[in-house]
Amino acid sequence: MVMIEPVTIQKGLDIDAIRRQFPILNREVKGRSLVYFDNAATSQKPQSVIDALVNYYTRYNANVHRGIHTLAEEATFAMEKSRDAAQEFINAVSREQIVFTKGTTEGINLVASTWGRQNIRAGDEIIVSNLEHHSNIVPWQILIEEKGATLKVIPVSEKGELIIDEYKKLLSPKTKLVAVNHASNALGTINPVREIIDEAHKVGAVVLIDGAQSTVHLDIDVQEMDCDFFVFSSHKMYGPTGVGVLYGKRELLESMPPFQGGGEMIKEVTFEKTTYNDLPYKYEAGTPNIADIIAFKAAIDFVNGIGKKNIKQYEDQLLHYGTSKLRQIPGLRIVGEAKEKVSVISFVVDKLHPQDLGILLDNYGIAVRTGHHCAQPLMDCYRIPGTVRASLAIYNTKEEIDELVVGLKKAIKMLS
Repeated sequence: MVMIEPVTIQKGLDIDAIRRQFPILNREVKGRSLVYFDNAATSQKPQSVIDALVNYYTRYNANVHRGIHTLAEEATFAMEKSRDAAQEFINAVSREQIVFTKGTTEGINLVASTWGRQNIRAGDEIIVSNLEHHSNIVPWQILIEEKGATLKVIPVSEKGELIIDEYKKLLSPKTKLVAVNHASNALGTINPVREIIDEAHKVGAVVLIDGAQSTVHLDIDVQEMDCDFFVFSSHKMYGPTGVGVLYGKRELLESMPPFQGGGEMIKEVTFEKTTYNDLPYKYEAGTPNIADIIAFKAAIDFVNGIGKKNIKQYEDQLLHYGTSKLRQIPGLRIVGEAKEKVSVISFVVDKLHPQDLGILLDNYGIAVRTGHHCAQPLMDCYRIPGTVRASLAIYNTKEEIDELVVGLKKAIKMLS
């Protein structure tokens, strides 16, 4: 099978060339050309990622690690190349610190179930923020209910920024874990994670950073960041669904118990005792999601081919353009106007339900997300049921934003 190489951008972005790599952008929805603004939920996939999936299944489909035949060796090699790519992508010290998961949610649950159960005791405190996705709230709630610990919450300002002075007041010798997102899926706010981490470490706390929304937009350097755990998902960054990465500092990963039992995570099994495998396989029980892990590398290559700096600059242009255009619509209010944001615009329109707006926009071929975005406590903070969220990616254009504005005006007129 011919593999389509990602476009390498040298002197500026050729957005048309980038868009041509995404076959889904050619389709129509309800007789209109698709305008896809739901990238914070999941991004679309370039042809190189699709080809990598098909190539595995048509040329070397086999289970990994345990086989000695050619197909098994080829599959193992390709899968482990993805681990190397992920290591480089976030600048981890070693490949053994890259644990493949189903996604960000499983990565957080893995830490809660292993490090958390091993280290959290009655009276201890875990800190999260009011900007968190449910996946970075519920696992800790389950843990504190089991252990008799306490959950504390960093408040958020009206602009959608964490109130860092209040965070510092929450920290104490009782604080054992701080778990915050790098960027908010609901508002786009970029959090000052280095400051958050440094302050937590002063009281001896461990820090987990949810990078689901940041990894595709921002340069990630886990060594410079000095986080203890970092989790992210493939499908938010042009890769397949069902694949994620948990990064952890080696001493933590080595000290934690296994997450699940079964094949691959063992060295030896007898009925008397089992000895566990080395990192990272200790946490990768059973047959992994081989094809999607292999295709994940194609997504990393795609992002690297364009360059994070180029992506961020272009998406910032879209963000500023879209924000300016939407502000001109009477009755529309943007929710979350942090100084530092990834390319997410959440908004409400006076007296109109977000879901109604989303349904009408879909009739014009425009895909947005509506609701609380798995951040219900944040919506409660703003005293709203939810927002309309337009989240932008490298293949979006100003012309598509113009279509959104026109569609919104039509939808508002119909509903008013």
